[in-house]
Amino acid sequence: MTLVYFIVAISILVVIHEYGHFWVARRAGVQVLRFSVGFGKPLFSFKDRYGTEFSLAPIPLGGYVKMLDSREAPVADHLKHQEFNSKSPWARIAIASAGPIANFLFAILVYAVLFWGGSKEFIPVVADTVAESPAAVAGVQPGDELVAIGDEPTPSWQSVSWALLSYIGETRTVDLVVLRDGVEQTLPLRLNRWLSEEEGPDPLGGLGVLPRLPEVPLVLAQVMEDSAAAKAGLQPGDLLVAANGEKIDDWSTWVDLIRRSAGQSVVVEYERDGRLFETEAFPHSVTLDSGEKVGQIGVIPVSPKAPDDWVREIKPGPVQAVWMGIDKTWSLIVLTLDSLWKMLTGDVSVKNLSGPITIAKVAGDSASSGLIVFVNFLALLSVSLGVLNLLPVPMLDGGHILFYTAELLRGKPLPESVQIAAVKVGMMLLLMLMVVAFYNDISRL
Repeated sequence: MTLVYFIVAISILVVIHEYGHFWVARRAGVQVLRFSVGFGKPLFSFKDRYGTEFSLAPIPLGGYVKMLDSREAPVADHLKHQEFNSKSPWARIAIASAGPIANFLFAILVYAVLFWGGSKEFIPVVADTVAESPAAVAGVQPGDELVAIGDEPTPSWQSVSWALLSYIGETRTVDLVVLRDGVEQTLPLRLNRWLSEEEGPDPLGGLGVLPRLPEVPLVLAQVMEDSAAAKAGLQPGDLLVAANGEKIDDWSTWVDLIRRSAGQSVVVEYERDGRLFETEAFPHSVTLDSGEKVGQIGVIPVSPKAPDDWVREIKPGPVQAVWMGIDKTWSLIVLTLDSLWKMLTGDVSVKNLSGPITIAKVAGDSASSGLIVFVNFLALLSVSLGVLNLLPVPMLDGGHILFYTAELLRGKPLPESVQIAAVKVGMMLLLMLMVVAFYNDISRL
C-alpha cells in the first residue's frame, strides 16, 4: 500500500504543478500539445477540442506539459503565433513560474481549510527540563509556558517545534519568552551548531524540555492486524498490568520496555472483563531512520483526557484562516530555502536530504494515520516541490526563468553555447542531488 500512496501523492502534486503551466500557457496563446501525468508510453489518453492530448503514463515520477515549439519540431507558418518561443520573455517567465506558484496556492488552500476547521492544541507548558540542555542552561523551569521563540509566537507544542526548526545548525543566542507565575520573562537560549549533525533532528528533544501532557491510560484502544500484540491475543479494551513480572506504572514505561525487546519474549499480564490473564508476545524488530533497531508490538492506547485549562482552542474565521495559510506556506518556503543553504554550507547534515523511497514511506505512514495527516503531508510536499523547481538550475523551472530574464535584460537570448553548457552543469547538479537522496534513502532501510 505504501507504493499506492506514493503514486497517489506524486500524481496529485504533478497534476497541480503541470496544470499551473497549462493554464497560463493557454491564456498566453500557446498551443499545448500534451498534458502528461507520468513518463513513458501513455496507458490512456484523449484529446480535447483544442487538440491537447491528456495522457496517463506508467512511470509515476513526474509529468510534463508539451507545448508547440520550433526548437523541437518544425512549426507551420499559420501556427507561428501559437508557438511558445515566439512569445515575449515576460509571457515565458509567467508560464515557467506558474507550476511552482500552483504548488504554493495548493498549500495555502489546504492550510487555510485545516485552520478554518479549528483545532485543540496543548498549551506548551514545561513539565521538566533535561540537565545541562539548552533549555536548562537558559533557566527554563517546570511550569513555565513557552510564549515565543525569537519573534515567533508559540501557542502550541507544534508551533514550538516549527519555530525551533529555523535555528538548526546555528550558533547564536535566541530570546526565549516564558510565562512564569503570570509574568513574562525573556531568557537567553544559547545555541552552538545546534543539532547540525543530527539526522532527522528532534527540536523539542534538542531543546531539552519535557512537555506537560496528560497521563496516557494503559487501556488499549486499537490492536493492529497481524501485529505481535494481535498474535499474542491482546484485544481493544485490555488493561495492561505488568510485563515480565514488573508492574507497568505508565505508558512510557511500557513503550521503553517494548522498544528494548525487539524479537525477545515479553510476558504480558493484562486485565479483561475484571479477570487477569497472561500471554507471551514477541515484539517485531523495526529499523528507525537513524538506523537504530527497536521493538514494536502494534497497539494504540485510549486517548488521554486533559484538563480544560491545559488545552487552547484555535478556531479562526475564514479570512483569518486564509492569512494563516499564507503565513504557514511562506514560513515553509523560507524554512526549505534556509535548510538547503545550511546543507550547502555544512551547517546541517546532508543526511536529512530525502528521495522517493523516504517520500513513499512517509506518504504511506501519513495515509494510514488519517486523511487530515495525509493532506497535511501533501501540502508540505507541495511547498518543497515548488521551491525545488524555482531553484536557478537549468532543467528546472527556475533555470528557464533565469534564461528568460537574461534575454529580457540583454534584448536577445543567451548564446546557444552558453545555454547548452548551463544545461550540462544543471544536469550534473541534479544527478548529484539524486545520488545523495537515493543513498540516504537506502541507508535508512
